[in-house]
Amino acid sequence: MKEIKVEDAIGCVLCHDVTEIIRGVTKDARFRKGHVITAEDVPALLRLGKENIFVWEADETRLHENDAAEVLRQITQGENLLASDVKEGKIELKATCDGVFYVDATRLDEINALEEICLATVNNKIPVRKGKSVAGMRVIPLVIDKAKMERVKEIAGSAPLMKVAPYKKFKVGLVVTGSEVFYNRIEDTFTPVIEAKLKTFGLQVDERRLSNDAKDMTRDKIQELLDLGCEMILCTGGMSVDPDDRTPAAIKSTGAQVVTYGVPVLPGAMFMLAYKGDVPIMGLPGCVMFCSKTVFDLILPRVLTGELLTRRDFTALGVGGLL
Repeated sequence: MKEIKVEDAIGCVLCHDVTEIIRGVTKDARFRKGHVITAEDVPALLRLGKENIFVWEADETRLHENDAAEVLRQITQGENLLASDVKEGKIELKATCDGVFYVDATRLDEINALEEICLATVNNKIPVRKGKSVAGMRVIPLVIDKAKMERVKEIAGSAPLMKVAPYKKFKVGLVVTGSEVFYNRIEDTFTPVIEAKLKTFGLQVDERRLSNDAKDMTRDKIQELLDLGCEMILCTGGMSVDPDDRTPAAIKSTGAQVVTYGVPVLPGAMFMLAYKGDVPIMGLPGCVMFCSKTVFDLILPRVLTGELLTRRDFTALGVGGLL
């Protein structure tokens, strides 16, 4: 940086905050570091007692913080993300739709490890609403080596680090298991819970069937819903390891490929996910009915984006899985 007269600073970048103090009214930065000085700024700076100021001395080896922030935006901004204007070297990304936020945490961590880089996001793979701020980025110094920003681009590669995946529309089938409900001995209190959770995503229970807990009946009800074109099937209850809980066996007997039966999440350890073709079939343990948040609340939004989950997606839930 160099010190020059204010009158000669038009077009230069300010290297420090210039504070304005009006007794009883304000004490704040009138001009912030990184501000590009205009002709209209000169009288104001002189009134603040700044006849000389320090400005950034440009060269071919360094980038100003605003330009560096633009590099970070280019490598991070993916689908359904809107970037703010750069302000004091910082850019934010906001969701342009409801959906699930995804970030490549491995690449992000490698870039942050370079030092002088700040890439901060909300938690990975969580539901976000339209307009939600999901990421902020800047470099720490006022200027940064161009070589470092080239390394950032090299680590990032060609695919953006972040995106919001929108929810898709699903025709939902529900199989309510339990002889107590099947024979009208008690009221079905599970279905209203499922309906409320689906409504959050603009969905409903399109087809509903009852089963008396018998494996073959539950299997046949699932197949009936598949034949009706249901694109997601939920089975309530009968998910424990007790010998009279037969829902997992019924799901398997449809020929569906089981991703997991049992997950490192509490409540919801006895959750099951399988796929029959590309149709997800979920076995929901009883806790979904009476706990406000379970593994179902973690998994449902991701399934609704069309993400095909793997066993490793579930084992990764252990950290933070105590809900």
